[in-house]
Amino acid sequence: MEPAPSFTVAEPHGQRCGDNEAMAKGLVRCGHCGQMNRVPAAAAGTPRCGKCHKPLPWITDADDATFGEVAEGAKIPVLVDLWAPWCGPCRMVSPALEQLAGDLAGQVKLVKVNVDVSPQVSQRFDAQAIPTLLVLRDGRVVARQTGAAPLAALRAWVENALDGAAR
Repeated sequence: MEPAPSFTVAEPHGQRCGDNEAMAKGLVRCGHCGQMNRVPAAAAGTPRCGKCHKPLPWITDADDATFGEVAEGAKIPVLVDLWAPWCGPCRMVSPALEQLAGDLAGQVKLVKVNVDVSPQVSQRFDAQAIPTLLVLRDGRVVARQTGAAPLAALRAWVENALDGAAR
């Protein structure tokens, strides 16, 4: 399997944003053709480039108020990252999760939930430590992992969860 092209989450004028700013803006540069695309937090299908129609990475934030619509309403499996900005391992694993979401564009949606501002989501999934990673299928947890891991281990864990979720 060849690696997925890189993608950039950017502001409309081309300057790169911080992760939280960019996700809030929902703009993604297609790794295939370079086209800027607006990617909504919730949608009926999966995001595709408006120019070349290739799948786009779907990375968004959710909180207590939006989690149901953004994560549980997704038609594809959702990788949930329960994290906090002060958590070193959370900051270390975030780029790997974003790379994974790019590599698995069209197959998985990455939803990041800051547990400091979303205590209900954190409590619902009984997050005792962070980062806590979940794979949801139709709103149900099909896989769970606590703690940071390298990209290769995360990829194997997510792909295994997706294979199990497809059954």
